[in-house]
Amino acid sequence: MPVYCITGANRGLGLEFVRQLAKTPDNTIIATTRSMSSDLDDLKAVSSSNTHILECDTGDPSSIESFTSETKKVLSGKKVDFLLNNAGVNSVPTQNSLSIGPEDLQREISINVIGPAKTVESFIAQDLLAQNARIMNMSSGLGSMSVNLSINPRKCATYGISKAGLNMLTVHQSGDLKGKLSDVIVICMDPGWVKTRMGGEGAVLEPEVSIGGMLKVLHGLKDGDNGKFFTYTGEEVKW
Repeated sequence: MPVYCITGANRGLGLEFVRQLAKTPDNTIIATTRSMSSDLDDLKAVSSSNTHILECDTGDPSSIESFTSETKKVLSGKKVDFLLNNAGVNSVPTQNSLSIGPEDLQREISINVIGPAKTVESFIAQDLLAQNARIMNMSSGLGSMSVNLSINPRKCATYGISKAGLNMLTVHQSGDLKGKLSDVIVICMDPGWVKTRMGGEGAVLEPEVSIGGMLKVLHGLKDGDNGKFFTYTGEEVKW
């Protein structure tokens, strides 16, 4: 059965990924949390016997390296079939382009862009990815130029900028990884406006609907999908 690795799995979308995937007990799941001192009761409650909870702070490259080394030990020769770079932050949603805090933007880029970049880099260095691995970078409609042009007033400037950077990272990874993994497919995904803590007030989509849709997309990816941007429904998003 396949091996899934999900970053940021102790709440929100990551938690729902684990809940749905753990329904198939033979799935091996690597579920990460930024700190093992976090409240992990919900994650433990939905986990299967083949779920391994490991620590990974995706804003800290040294933590990512330690995590991938530990993952290699846990998997004992198995490779990751699905790497879901889900961890992310939207810590200053009220900022616009005229009020950006430099430290705020740097933090969001560190977690939302550099984190997924270094995670994939470290997985390659540890030879942890299957030749036909599927890599998903969790993006947002707010990372799309086309979508943002239709929103007035604009919102979540620092988050949107970081997710636009993540989209470009996805495009680069989709090409660069072909030299390492023959059948790899890398995509970014918009989960929709989901009822999670990050989604906040006004969110309209139930987590189980979003995650169910994304898993369907991931399991149905074809070679021609490499480097593309999808919604949870499978519709392609304009950059």
